[in-house]
Amino acid sequence: MDTLLTSQHHITTTEDAHTSGAYSKRPLALVRGAGCTVWDADGNAYLDFTSGQGVALLGHAHPAVANAVSAQAHTLITCAEAFYNDRRAELYGQLDAILPDEGWRYFLCNSGAEASEAALKVARLLTGRTRIVAAMRGFHGRTLGALGATFNRDYRQPFEGWLPPVTHIPYNDLAAAEAALTDDVAALMIEAVQGEGGVHVIDPAYLRGLRDLCTQRGVLLICDEVQAGLGRVPMGAAAWRASLGTIPAATHGSTFGGNPLSCAAAVATIGALRALDAPRRAAELGAWFVDQLRALHLPAVREVRGQGLLVGLELRGRVTPVLQALQGLGVLAVPAGKTVLRFLPPLIVTQDELAQVVEATVQALGAQ
Repeated sequence: MDTLLTSQHHITTTEDAHTSGAYSKRPLALVRGAGCTVWDADGNAYLDFTSGQGVALLGHAHPAVANAVSAQAHTLITCAEAFYNDRRAELYGQLDAILPDEGWRYFLCNSGAEASEAALKVARLLTGRTRIVAAMRGFHGRTLGALGATFNRDYRQPFEGWLPPVTHIPYNDLAAAEAALTDDVAALMIEAVQGEGGVHVIDPAYLRGLRDLCTQRGVLLICDEVQAGLGRVPMGAAAWRASLGTIPAATHGSTFGGNPLSCAAAVATIGALRALDAPRRAAELGAWFVDQLRALHLPAVREVRGQGLLVGLELRGRVTPVLQALQGLGVLAVPAGKTVLRFLPPLIVTQDELAQVVEATVQALGAQ
């Protein structure tokens, strides 16, 4: 490895002196990554089962993405949507090839929260209604509109009075949804997998029921796939059927939304995910990973659940000590609430790497 130009201590003390305070930081400075592995400033290696909160589904420094970003950076860095752009047009075509063949409109932005924010504004503009219905335990972001749909009261309480009118209903309860969808509801917002809320998976019959119910009531169904979506790069997007129409000019906007650098990265990511056959790979490796974890019958684990390679372990105790123990064993994971251990490995992960994490989990839980 190249000589390190700065130490963990220098990095952490500098950040501590200037950070906003919005983030709880672990005492670990990551400086490099390749594939599923990241290295800290002292040269220690870790298996990254966070993927940057589910962003880096192709791992770190994937050549297809890195080359696309480099080439675009040498061509055209930014181009606001006041102008047309070749990379943006290419991305629209790629997205249209993925979504059902009905014709789509897109608002391109920079993050998941911005995509949620855009979806909420689009719903209000297209329906003329004001109320939103969302699920208990749901998480849709921390910007003010998205925060209204986020369930955790600790996030919402400091901003009460600024948030949109939202009704929260139980997840996977169709009768509750039917009762909540009154004439003033613009949209129902739901996650296919509640990542931050504890890795709870939607019942397919419930989702189909929501689709039918929303159609009957003239309510837009917003499917939040920020964490369970198709390989995020520094980009977000809200998509809706073209038959619903466009929104009025100047009712929303984003200075960097749809910039050619991010569009080039997104096009490369979609191509790499297709070549990888990512859905099949995630389903097969995820099923193996879950089976291995369930077969352990660990006393500290109440339940193992998930979808594909988004996997959660509901623990009988607090998750923080387990995260710390895993980090000491060279594995990075994230919480999903106070008692849920969440694994979000890149979809390029190998079975051997998954096996290493299974063994580390045994050791981490055994140390509690």
